[in-house]
Order: sequence, then C-alpha cells, then structure tokens
Amino acid sequence: MIAICRLILMTVTLWLLAATAARADNCVATMTDVDFGVVSPIAGSDVTASGTLTVTCYWTVGTNPLLLPAANVCVNLGVGPGGGTGAPRYLLNGSNRMAFNLYTDSSYTAAKIWGSTASTIGARPINGTLVGLLGLGGVTQSFTVYGKIPAASLVGVATVGNADTLYGASFAGHGTVQYGFGSVPCTGGASAAFSFQARATAVNNCLISTSNLAFASGSPITDQRISAPLSVACTANSTYQIALNGGVSNNPGARTMKNSVTGETLGYRISSTPDGAAWGDGTASTTVYSGTGTGSAQNVMMYGIVPRQRAPTPGDYRDTVTVLLMF
Repeated sequence: MIAICRLILMTVTLWLLAATAARADNCVATMTDVDFGVVSPIAGSDVTASGTLTVTCYWTVGTNPLLLPAANVCVNLGVGPGGGTGAPRYLLNGSNRMAFNLYTDSSYTAAKIWGSTASTIGARPINGTLVGLLGLGGVTQSFTVYGKIPAASLVGVATVGNADTLYGASFAGHGTVQYGFGSVPCTGGASAAFSFQARATAVNNCLISTSNLAFASGSPITDQRISAPLSVACTANSTYQIALNGGVSNNPGARTMKNSVTGETLGYRISSTPDGAAWGDGTASTTVYSGTGTGSAQNVMMYGIVPRQRAPTPGDYRDTVTVLLMF
C-alpha cells in the first residue's frame, strides 16, 4: 500500500513540472508582407503600402502575482538584404535595386523609419506596453507599418527585358521582438525572431509627347529644313520603337501636305537623322526608330525637309501624322 502512494505522488509531481514549463512568460511577433503591387518607374509619383505587425505576450497562470501583468516590448527591424545603412532599404532583383523604406507612421519622415534599439541612423523600434488580464493568460496588440517607394528612387529602375519584373526583400533574420515583464525594460529581457517580405512589380511602361514640324513661309523652289523633338520616357533597360504613318498620302515614303482649299499637295520628308532614310512604319523603304529606355525623358529628333519642287498655288499646306510607340 505504501508503494502505490509513492507512485501516485511521483506522477502528480511530473505533471506539475510539465505544465509549468509549457506556460513560460514570453512574447512573439508576426508581420504580414508589405506588397506595393504593380509600380510604374516613370509615373513620377510615390508608391505606398502597409503591413500589420502583431505582438502577443503570454503570462504564466498561477505563478504571476499581478492581476494585470504588463510586458514592455521593442520590435526591431534590421537593414534587410540590400545592404547599406537602412536609409534607404532596397528591394532586389538580381543586381538591380529599388529603394524603399518602412515607417512607424504615415508621415514617412526619416525620424520615423522603423529600425532597432541598436540603430546608427536615428531609426527607432516599435515600442509598446501590453497590459493583460492574468486570467486570460495573454494579450495581443497590432501596429500598422507604413511603406513608401519615393518617386525619385523609381527613376532608373529596370525591368528584365520588356517583361514585368518582381523586386523583393526577405526580412527573415532581420526582425526581432525584445520583451521584459513588469519593471524590466524590453532591452533587459528576452527576444524572439520573426520574418516577412516586401515586394513590388516594376512594369514596362512608356510615355510620349509630340511637337509640330512647322515649316516657315517660303517658296518650294529651294530646300526648306526644320527639326522638332518627340519626348519619350520608357522604363530603364526596356526597348521601344516609334513608327510614323503615311499621313494624308497614306505612303510614308512619299509624304505630302495638302491645301484644303485647292486640293493641291506639296511633297516633304521626315527622317530621324539629317538627310537620313525616310522615317515611317517600315513600308515603302522607310525605317522605324528604335531606342532603349533610361527611366527619364529622351528627346528623339524629327528632321523635316521640303525639297525643291514645282511651286503649287500659294496657301496653307498641312499633313497630320500619327505616331505609334511600341514597347
């Protein structure tokens, strides 16, 4: 009978030890991904996104003497995989980088960059005090994290070929939550790691604006020359082509301007270099202009000439040419 009592006592003691170990005081953090979605490197505007940081702290029920225990937490974020100081951080695609940063509020100021207690750039961790009810065993608090890609940092961001290109950064190993209970500060307690990703997709995009080729008044018995630019902005590293249709003549190799009163025409030519091959759509022995984007506006010159020819009736001669940008 004595042996049986000893066996029962040993069993209860082991159960109590296991229960105590499983309910240790601790905090954990999780973070949703920060997804900027599709971004155009030539849009000229900031791109913003947000994520949610969630911190949960647990208390040992039955051993904590406080009815309303508190945990002091500091959530730290390192520089990330792009290197540098963290101001800025980088999204990566191979050796290509896209600058961005994460902030503790929507002011997006340098003083609000999400950093760590060990930061050297003035950035700060996300701090908080979580107060819970002991009987519940834990408490959860969420924080919004704000991300921004500045417009200036998008200039020069390249795509791979002409395809939409994913840029990303994994913060696995770069995020930690430090915590201390009661009067213990966050830096004086334990820590736990968490991870998330930030990403954006750079799209192949182009913008174009045109100007008129306006020849001066004069006689067509002598050559008349003029030039004017097309302004083209395309995503860096992407290729593009510019074609010009045939206008009123429907023939880019034999362009004409027309007098709307008399119906008479006046021949002229457009090229992408002075006295170069006729610029058109690739038909009628014409060429198509080809270029590569830089992320900034590029001037592509149009050179116009009205060659010497039989003089038609004096008047106003015009043509309308459609510009086609292919990318």
